[in-house]
This record gives sequence, structure tokens and C-alpha cells, in this order.
Amino acid sequence: MNHSHQTEVESKDSSRLEYLTFTLGDEHYGLDIMKVREIRGYEPVTKIANAPPFIKGVLNLRGDIVPIVDLRIKFNVGDANYNEFTIVIMLHINDRIVGIVVDAVSDVINMESTDIKPPPEFGVAFDSEYLFGLAPVNDDMIILLNIEKLISSHELGLFDETTMASEG
Repeated sequence: MNHSHQTEVESKDSSRLEYLTFTLGDEHYGLDIMKVREIRGYEPVTKIANAPPFIKGVLNLRGDIVPIVDLRIKFNVGDANYNEFTIVIMLHINDRIVGIVVDAVSDVINMESTDIKPPPEFGVAFDSEYLFGLAPVNDDMIILLNIEKLISSHELGLFDETTMASEG
């Protein structure tokens, strides 16, 4: 009997999105909070020979080999200053876990899908294929990342091949 009410609630909630926001330099970024597994401090990684420069290395996280991606290097923001305040966001994407190094985690924001603007075609320091959109929040603009595209990128495929070759 309650079925029609449930459908109404689902459709009303489907346009609300939650993003974890973080900073890289002076820029504010956001990613789908449903992809976030945990937030940790930076810890030493095992370097992998011939890995792309933005892959800092790997961590053994409870038996999973997790590549650690430095978004500052990936997005040409400048080198990260690794210290006790450096943050790694562990993401669960496409059946794998990947860590991304960010400067700081800011907030969790809720927004309507209609608030998200398409990314511009120019003027972005990194490849716009990794952008999902832009979201105005207060007096700021949050750059929303398409984290699936970023993590399934060609370079991470090369990284997998490198890791397999070094294991064999």
C-alpha cells in the first residue's frame, strides 16, 4: 500500500548529491562521497620503478595493494609538501581501492544536481575530461571531479602492468 509513497521519496531524493570537498593549493575540489572509503594521514609508500610521476607508490592496506596518486602532480599544481597534516582519501572505485593525496579535507556539501554547471572547455590547468562539473558554494566555486575517469585513466593501467611485471 505504501509503494507509491516510497517512489515519491526516491524521486525527490535522487537529485540531491553529497560531495566530500578538499583543497589542492588555492583550489577547492569535490568528489562523490559514496566513493570515499576512509580518510587517513599520509604514511610512507613503497616506490614502484617506472611508475608515472603522479603515482607516489603503493601501500599495503589490510592485504590490498593500493596505489597512491598525488593529485598535485597529476593536475600540475606543484609539488606536495608531505608532513603530518598531509591527507590521503581512500576511494573505492571500479572494484579497486586507490588513495589520493590532497592538501586538506574541507567539508561535506549537499546540493541539487541542477546546481552543477558543466565545466568550461578552456582555461583549466589539467585535462578537463576529469571534470564532472562546477558547483557554486557560498562565494566559492567547487571543481567536481569525475573520479572514475581519473582512476581508470591510461596511466593507472600502465601502473597495473608495471606492478604485475615487478611481481613476476
